[in-house]
Amino acid sequence: MIANLVQLAAEEEQNPLVPPGPELLVGTIAFAIVFFFFWKKLLPNINKVLEERRAAIEGGIEEAEAMKVEATSVLEQYRAQLGEARHEAARLRQEAQEQGAALIAEMRAEGQRQREEIVAAGHAQIEADRKAAASALRQDVGKLATDLAGKLVGESLEDHARQSRVIDRFLDELEEKAEASR
Repeated sequence: MIANLVQLAAEEEQNPLVPPGPELLVGTIAFAIVFFFFWKKLLPNINKVLEERRAAIEGGIEEAEAMKVEATSVLEQYRAQLGEARHEAARLRQEAQEQGAALIAEMRAEGQRQREEIVAAGHAQIEADRKAAASALRQDVGKLATDLAGKLVGESLEDHARQSRVIDRFLDELEEKAEASR
């Protein structure tokens, strides 16, 4: 059988690029049917999908541009608010520094006043202590001077009025000598 086929093929010597006539006719009709089907059914659907896609892309671009404009305006508002917040923070910092300085000055003045009160109270206490010590010393010196004078004179100086006069006179003389030596 193969031998018969080879013999038939050799006899016909046909061009392989050109198909036989009936095959060419059937192929052309099939191509026309497929082409008509594509042209009437698929091509409108493909064009419709492509048009929808194009419209969606253009709408997306327009929406993106609108969002970009909106984002830019929001960014500018944010920057303006940030600038205002920085300005407000600087103002509050300045006020706090001024209040702190005023508070420090007030505390210093209060401290100075308290110090002066303490120093004045100390001076008053020292003066009171000095007067008390001088009075006690005057009495002690007076008693010692009276006893010593009594022993020197050989007479009792127990009379209180006389004793006070002698003591006062003696201490006055000592104070005058002390002031004269200054």
